[in-house]
Amino acid sequence: MHFLKHTENSQDDLWGKLICTNFKVSFIPQDASSKQKTQLSHLLLGEHDIPLTCLEQVLTVNDTKGKKKVLGSNQKLKFNPTELLLYCKDLRVIRFCFVEAGPESAKKVCLAIAHYSHPADLQLLFGFEYQGRRYHESKGTVLYNVGEQVNGSTTRGGLHTPLFDRPSDWDREIKRTGASEWRVCSINENYVISPSLPEYIVVPVSLADQDLKQYSAFFTDNRIPLWCWNHPNGSALVRMASITDPLQQRKMDGRIFTGIKKSHPQQSEVFQIDLDKCLPNIQEIQSAFVKIRQICVLDPFEESEERWLSTIENSRWLEYVRAFLRNSAEIVFHMDGRNVSVVLQEEEDRDLSCVVSSLVQLMLDPHYRSLIGFQSLVQKEWVMAGHRFLDRCNHLKKNDNKESPLFMLFLDCVWQMMNQYPAAFEFTETYLTVLSDSMWIPLFSTFLFSSPKQRTQYLTDFAKSKAIPQGEDQSVYFPPVWEWSQQFSHKDQTLFNNPMYVGKGAACVQNGEVKSFTRTKKTYSSNARGALPSVRNGLKGIEDTLTRRGSIMSELRSEFSPVKEESPTERYLRDWFSQPADQQGVLIPLLLPSHVALWKLFFLRWVPEACISKGGSITSYHKLSQLVDEIEFLKSQLRQYTGPSPGSTPLPSPRGPPSGQGRMYFKASSPDDPPTPPDFLTSSFPFTPVGNLCRRSVYGTPISKFLNGARIWLSTETLANDTI
Repeated sequence: MHFLKHTENSQDDLWGKLICTNFKVSFIPQDASSKQKTQLSHLLLGEHDIPLTCLEQVLTVNDTKGKKKVLGSNQKLKFNPTELLLYCKDLRVIRFCFVEAGPESAKKVCLAIAHYSHPADLQLLFGFEYQGRRYHESKGTVLYNVGEQVNGSTTRGGLHTPLFDRPSDWDREIKRTGASEWRVCSINENYVISPSLPEYIVVPVSLADQDLKQYSAFFTDNRIPLWCWNHPNGSALVRMASITDPLQQRKMDGRIFTGIKKSHPQQSEVFQIDLDKCLPNIQEIQSAFVKIRQICVLDPFEESEERWLSTIENSRWLEYVRAFLRNSAEIVFHMDGRNVSVVLQEEEDRDLSCVVSSLVQLMLDPHYRSLIGFQSLVQKEWVMAGHRFLDRCNHLKKNDNKESPLFMLFLDCVWQMMNQYPAAFEFTETYLTVLSDSMWIPLFSTFLFSSPKQRTQYLTDFAKSKAIPQGEDQSVYFPPVWEWSQQFSHKDQTLFNNPMYVGKGAACVQNGEVKSFTRTKKTYSSNARGALPSVRNGLKGIEDTLTRRGSIMSELRSEFSPVKEESPTERYLRDWFSQPADQQGVLIPLLLPSHVALWKLFFLRWVPEACISKGGSITSYHKLSQLVDEIEFLKSQLRQYTGPSPGSTPLPSPRGPPSGQGRMYFKASSPDDPPTPPDFLTSSFPFTPVGNLCRRSVYGTPISKFLNGARIWLSTETLANDTI
């Protein structure tokens, strides 16, 4: 326990104690804050706490001697640190100054943080200790102490989100999508075929188990094709790993595609797309994220304001977001416009396929735009499909070359669609941001493992070591992240609810008239399987996906240039965009550069200079929430006098708040309330820049000077422009 000074600027310095446990770095201010609560209150983390798995880098500095060192596990520190800088994976940068702490104490706490943030084994993560104690406390049999407060418990009976770890979950999905020519297959039970596939998969009825076992030997990691979703017209979305033996390519394609073709009512041909050839790889995505992180977190805003848009564009992050959205929209055309099944092929089928398959289903199926539906989509297409969360998140900090923010890229793509169609999603951008933060809290099974088999093996060993009865449901003793009550109160969870959400069957009023969304179905033929020519609304051919833009105007000019012959894709998009968007139907995003924006709540929430008091989207959210709460109150009053109307159903509330608590975080205002938004509302709400490093302190050396030569996100241009 050490006294130190936690600085964010000269006026708001905080004094307190810094504590390192096997779960988190915790800063406890000396004077308890008496301010009104203005942010999410995590049940396990304080305002200034950082989970150890959230630490990207631990940097020690001796400002007097001009020394600095990035600390890893089991490293020695030859100088006494005067400052400690923690770079976090949620984009926070936190600075501690050791003013009153003794030199040895400062050195000891720095080494402890570096050591515990680099666990040697997955089982050393705090979740394996925490969930063991939580399980036994819920059963009334505490067997040991771990020194951390435990909150809440869960049971399978209270779990709404399907985990797709049992045949019944897949059966329900088959019935929900009307995939009558597909069946649940159990040939991978106990992971005897492929360690990266779930135990139960969905395959065409026409393919026998014995044939599938033989075919599996020809695919990477024995990953036989995996069914994702069925369109009401009968077309299917399937993902597939590469075939390892080129001599067997044609033979395997023929047999697999024949099975998929037979599952279609019209026996339509199958369209195959190679994602490795038309999308950026994981290293390019990681490089782009590192660059945009530098721009949004480390570059001083006043220096980069003039070149803000160009530097954001040059990072290529938004370009890659567009590429994935564009690619997914093209697949929507094939499935919805051409009525053909689509096979997504990727070498290992565990990275790019996760993003694309999820986005396609999000565009085509409104079920996945509900909160429970979205969580089931992540569970099905990421967790059970074998995305390498352990490697891509680099929880053990051993595989920097394998780290890549694929899931973060997906969440950004989802936000782009939410930004364009705000009434189509039941959840909010706060929910997406909290979900991204949950990747760095090692208490839940969702983001800890790289395959279903690895999850099963670790949790089986965990159950034995903690004396958990054999046969107990894994979701009970090591729950997924979807058990939000373990992180947030029911009140805070209402921030996940979108007041503008248009539920199924809701009418849309446009220009004072109720609009119907019965779209005229047309057939769009395609004369080639290759890349498609440029089309309207920002949707371009696959071959243009990674082409660098000379300027935004070059793309805008192509939008208005004469088109000699309209392609099937162009006709489909022209017809689609010519009608009002059905919030509960197919949704296709606009994809010109001007349509794809920076997700400010995620990237800029910790930046004081970007924080707008009583500004940002939270102001409209505040008013809409109050309006919805008032409407719900009036409805409840009417029901007391007239009773429920025939056929009326309440809006979904999957988290089940207590009786008397509404769906909205902000309650209806009274006549005495001021007309302006509350003072605590900012563009960063429900987060706050408090606790983040201020890049422009009135004294001291610019932080980028300390990082010259360190493994961090600074360019030589930034270093050269810094002044003391």
